Amino acid sequence: MASTLLNGERAVVLMFVSSILYSTHVSLLSEALSFSLLAVFALFVEISVESYGSTSSFRTRPGASSGILLGAVTLPGLAVSKLIQLSRALLVNEVGTEDVEFIRLQYWATSTSCLCVLVFLCLIFRHEFNKTKPVSFNSGWNTKFSISSIALFAALCCLSFAAKSSSVPYMALTLFWVVCHGLAAVEFIQHVLNTFPACASFGEALLVTAGFVVYFGDVFAFTIAKISKHLVSYGLSSVAYGVKRSEINTIIQGMLLGLLLSPMLFKFILKKWEFYTSSSKSEVGGQNDRKRSIIFYGSLALILLAVVPLWMQFVQDFPVHPFLWVLKFVFSEPHKRLSLCVYWVAVIFVSVLRFYNISKNSKIERILLRKYYHLVAVLMFVPALIFQPSFLNLAFGAALGVFLVLEIIRVWRIWPLGSIVHKFMNAFTDHRDSDILIVSHFSLLLGCALPIWMSSGFNDRPLAPFAGILSLGIGDTMASMVGYKYGVLRWSKTGKKTVEGTAAGITSVLAACSALLPLLAATGHMFTQHWLSLLLAVTVSGLLEAYTAQLDNAFIPLVFYSLLCL
Repeated sequence: MASTLLNGERAVVLMFVSSILYSTHVSLLSEALSFSLLAVFALFVEISVESYGSTSSFRTRPGASSGILLGAVTLPGLAVSKLIQLSRALLVNEVGTEDVEFIRLQYWATSTSCLCVLVFLCLIFRHEFNKTKPVSFNSGWNTKFSISSIALFAALCCLSFAAKSSSVPYMALTLFWVVCHGLAAVEFIQHVLNTFPACASFGEALLVTAGFVVYFGDVFAFTIAKISKHLVSYGLSSVAYGVKRSEINTIIQGMLLGLLLSPMLFKFILKKWEFYTSSSKSEVGGQNDRKRSIIFYGSLALILLAVVPLWMQFVQDFPVHPFLWVLKFVFSEPHKRLSLCVYWVAVIFVSVLRFYNISKNSKIERILLRKYYHLVAVLMFVPALIFQPSFLNLAFGAALGVFLVLEIIRVWRIWPLGSIVHKFMNAFTDHRDSDILIVSHFSLLLGCALPIWMSSGFNDRPLAPFAGILSLGIGDTMASMVGYKYGVLRWSKTGKKTVEGTAAGITSVLAACSALLPLLAATGHMFTQHWLSLLLAVTVSGLLEAYTAQLDNAFIPLVFYSLLCL
């Protein structure tokens, strides 16, 4: 019975959770207890959901496990790891208490979002199960356990804020803000699963939901704190949103917000245009497509060139237009940064042209072809991360913006690029992509970018920013190539991952770390990464790649980064 409940993916996730809990300081006791409680409840929900079978409410990605446990603990575990890291920095006065309190609030917002989604999934599946088998499920134990878990989690949350808050209004406002994250997460995951059916598992949807809600909740709170100066009296803006924001961070946040809102504006304008233009019904398809494209590009330009820059200048006090600031930033070191841009363009052009021709004319497995792009990521990002990390931060934001625009054009079939982009992207898809969404390139880019973005500011673990590049560009690539060519011993009877591939992935990442550390030391980084913790981080992330049926590009870098920060 225990062997069926504790499969390989769950065992690795519990290793991840245990490693974080073992490293947690006593000052983070409330967070550690709530995180362990969240993991136990997520395991309970995952076992319950998988025992219920499929649901008529949502369609998830075929061939993937539910992934609820992994999706529920990844981002809260990351936040606890950052709290552990900042607690070390606080002891040596490298950061202020407001930085720690900001991450603490982010942890509670993230974990509450995950908990509320878990409760929602549990209620949905229980309701559908009780329609067919009302007697067998009404034992009462599951209900008591769920209510007890929620009550204990809420008590720990209140205790954590009560210990740090200076006033009752601040505590009430903070708790209200955290609860709003949970309610928004429940609404957003329903929107994701209904709008993009069969595109993601529950765990993948949970990861995206928690990430979006917390990230744009931060944007919203930052804006409100700027608008309503009286919030300072309650402490929300001065403590949680008084941390210094970089201009690059503000530009990336505003650009992503604008790109995600642009389809809504396009859809609204398109409906109004079709309603007031009677000739739209009699026009030929080509003319109609051209008018749709004009509306799309016009609404996109309006948001990116007018609306979003106004928000950026309001919250960050840019002295000039944000795009002029970007140009000034790039040309502040023209030889280094422009040379890096030329290098990137050359690598992208050669690799895309070469691999696209191979994909059309060769019988090479699609999975191996995609891993070549992981190696390209290593060639592009490692030199930039060592010598130009701030410029790489901005470049990642620009690349993500380009990917979002191209995906919107592909999904909406915007003339004249829609069909071209769709045909090109289909050459690199696999079973984890769908006709509605192609997410593999997003997950690779974000897998490399997120550890770098999260390492801005204090970082006493020089390998942490390389977590995505090492785990995806080297570890995942070597595991796939060696496993495909030489793998014999499989980790499970139904899976394709092999012991030889996993061993090659772990060994290659350790070898890359051995070569990278002296180079980082030569550029001024202090070596503070213990080999035992490094070995644990590499092993756990390697085993996760072997066992998980989720989109590993999204989960492995975050897990690896979290363990490197301990």
